[in-house]
Amino acid sequence: MKMKDLKDYVRSIPDFPEPGIIFRDVTTVLQSREGLKLAIDKMQELLEDVEFDLIVGPESRGFIFGVPIAYNMNKAFIPVRKEGKLPCDTISMDYELEYGKATIEIHKDAIKPGQKVVIVDDLIATGGTIEAITKLIEMLGGEVVKIIFLMELKGLKGREKLSGYDVEAVIQYEGN
Repeated sequence: MKMKDLKDYVRSIPDFPEPGIIFRDVTTVLQSREGLKLAIDKMQELLEDVEFDLIVGPESRGFIFGVPIAYNMNKAFIPVRKEGKLPCDTISMDYELEYGKATIEIHKDAIKPGQKVVIVDDLIATGGTIEAITKLIEMLGGEVVKIIFLMELKGLKGREKLSGYDVEAVIQYEGN
């Protein structure tokens, strides 16, 4: 039996949330034990030769993929959350959404100056969330050494917001 390609586990839903858009659904990767294992393994392979101290991931899918990779590589995991969800002193960053603004936060004591940080998330689209996370990490004195994603929607040009960073995605889709 031939092993499935990771892309085979991603469900594509045409015309969602609006006509002309193909929605790439990560839940079908998560609900397959083979798909989930393959996704974590492939993302972790992108870090094989990277020297780093900790992984940062945004809620919620950054947690899903970042925590097992951190565990497997014996690294700490730092959550980035929506405004008002973290219990201690935080710093925050506003960023643009397709229709409005949002705010994310990280604990002030989560990253020490000089620590090397990898950011993990499921998808890069416009890049706004991850751009905001890079700024938070740098405000705390951390150095972003790599940013990895399971999927990239190349047509939305999210990499442009992250120029100057080492960015990789396991799966790339040409459109948006």
